[in-house]
Amino acid sequence: MANLRDVGGTRGGFPTFIFGLCMTVAGAYLLLNQVQVHGGYFAFGGLAYGTSFGLSLLPILIGIFLLFVNGKSLVGRILTVGGGVIVLVGILVSLQIHFQPTSLYNTLVILVLLFGGLGLIFRSLRAAPD
Repeated sequence: MANLRDVGGTRGGFPTFIFGLCMTVAGAYLLLNQVQVHGGYFAFGGLAYGTSFGLSLLPILIGIFLLFVNGKSLVGRILTVGGGVIVLVGILVSLQIHFQPTSLYNTLVILVLLFGGLGLIFRSLRAAPD
């Protein structure tokens, strides 16, 4: 039976793994805490801000109509699901992600925690020297 201290089938990696995991979680939290997300529907590329998305709702509305007419309509199901996918994709591609202004020191601390922790996690998967 494998010992709890043996991470990934290697000897002695458990404390290194836990410490690396804690560093990675702290770094990821701090990094994500510095990010602001803004969005507007279909406001990507060269399109003007606040562009209407009425046409992208047409397939889902037709699909819902067809499903109310006949609940087993394959075309209605395809249009409803496809229209929902179009709406979700439109929202996702229009997201704007910005890193909040912060000091160089804070940025370095965040990146050292994140990548140092990942390094310790990968290091824990190797066998510890005797």
